[in-house]
Amino acid sequence: MSEVNPFGAPEEGASGTEGGGGRRPWLVAGVAAGVLVLSGALVAAGWLLDAPDDTGPGDRLGKEAADMRWVEGITPEWMSEQLDLGIPAAARSPQAAYKVTSRFDTGILTFTLTRSEAEAYLKQHPPEKKWLEPTSAQTDATPHDFAHFGLPEPETLKDGMRYGYVCPGSPKATEEQEISDMYGLSDKHCVSVYVHEYMPQRTRIYIRDHFEPGVSPLPTPPSSMSKG
Repeated sequence: MSEVNPFGAPEEGASGTEGGGGRRPWLVAGVAAGVLVLSGALVAAGWLLDAPDDTGPGDRLGKEAADMRWVEGITPEWMSEQLDLGIPAAARSPQAAYKVTSRFDTGILTFTLTRSEAEAYLKQHPPEKKWLEPTSAQTDATPHDFAHFGLPEPETLKDGMRYGYVCPGSPKATEEQEISDMYGLSDKHCVSVYVHEYMPQRTRIYIRDHFEPGVSPLPTPPSSMSKG
């Protein structure tokens, strides 16, 4: 934005007596009054620009929180289909949920396996690059997704944690595919997978993905299903 003030005071001449004996007192007073009025208007405009409005970050977060809801009737099987990642038959405690907000939707799925079962599952679904290990736990992360199940968010965990992007059904990488990825032309669908070895012989799998609002047809809540 240009900093030039279009309401600046008029420039003074080289001599105060130039052109007929100098400026008349009433003219000087009128110009001064006009400058004061315009200056006050500019200051008021500055206050309005600096004041918080309805589009600030805090307001957006508040609106998103107000619009947020957890969809009823979400099953692990349904969420597994949306994520395009199957649930092993040996999985224990599978849980799934789908959160709707004004900006985007979030689908989550979690279950546990034995250490050997988890390794076999991850071998079938390798990460896009490689498994990464967090350098530290995000202790200040706000509970937002998996806290819905009473679980810690995977970002808050460090020991025994791996994470990466898994792209279900993606073909083996080729030079052409790598070029597409480089320029953002790839249509691969990837999900975030966290692997937490929370006990010596148990591993918890966390899966999360984001969706455009309204893209996925949501299941009908059991309470809304017709009886008979």
